[in-house]
Amino acid sequence: MPSAIFLPTPETFSFRHTVYSHGWSDLVPFELDSEKWRLRYAFAGIGSAKPISTVISEGDAGLIIEVAAKRFDEKKLIERVRHVLRLDDPLEDFYDLTDKEERLKWISNLKAGRLIRSPTVFEDLIKTLCTTNCSWALTKNMVRNLVENLGEPATGGGRSFPTAAALASVSETFYRDKIKAGYRSPYFVEIAGAVAGGKVDPESWLTSEMSTDELKKEIKSLKGFGDYAADNLLKLLGRYSGLALDSWLRSQFYKKHNREKVCADKKIERHYTKFGSWKGLAIWCDMSERWFDEKLMN
Repeated sequence: MPSAIFLPTPETFSFRHTVYSHGWSDLVPFELDSEKWRLRYAFAGIGSAKPISTVISEGDAGLIIEVAAKRFDEKKLIERVRHVLRLDDPLEDFYDLTDKEERLKWISNLKAGRLIRSPTVFEDLIKTLCTTNCSWALTKNMVRNLVENLGEPATGGGRSFPTAAALASVSETFYRDKIKAGYRSPYFVEIAGAVAGGKVDPESWLTSEMSTDELKKEIKSLKGFGDYAADNLLKLLGRYSGLALDSWLRSQFYKKHNREKVCADKKIERHYTKFGSWKGLAIWCDMSERWFDEKLMN
């Protein structure tokens, strides 16, 4: 029988709106059963010899974490789950700003605004690289290929996301042929090698005292990371001053706020200036409102 852990959650937390906040729950090792609202993930590094498959679901005033093993570090697992679901992220200041606009009051009312992320910054870094200059279908395919080819089998099924060492152990040709990574192939090799060799430490970015501009510059020093990719990763680090504009966000803004007419990025930036350091989260919530249909709101 799997072990079960109960994890209390803040009053401002919505499991469904966090899991469905953006596309990460659609990328393995995440597996979402959106009918029963059960989120599966294979966690590595939680005090067990092998990665362990877990299933997270809603309980009364908290979460239930089912673990497909008896021997693991419960404290580490809880820390990882809290990180993934952003349970310790304070959003009061963000809600104060969005509540000033009638059309955005839904955000606090539905307890939205927490953006799901991976257990490690490295995983978010690699997944972000997989989103650049391609369709979502191709992103999903690349991430799946990475996990299936280089991830470690987990107790209870599935595979974990590959380590930097695993990603660094294969060639550029492997990325082109097996992962279907295209032009990103040498970037995977270089980034994974730098992280595995200790030259780059993505996990340190979570607690870095660098300004957001300085940290963005460091992220952009990595091959394949421009403004969009850096801003997207910064959001997952809890820094929301960048808009992370891509073709989808721009098109949604044109439809919603500019009578379907193309406009300069500066106009989009001016529209969200009032949200200050939260403007990246404001535009994301504003543009993704339609995702939260009646089924999600129940």
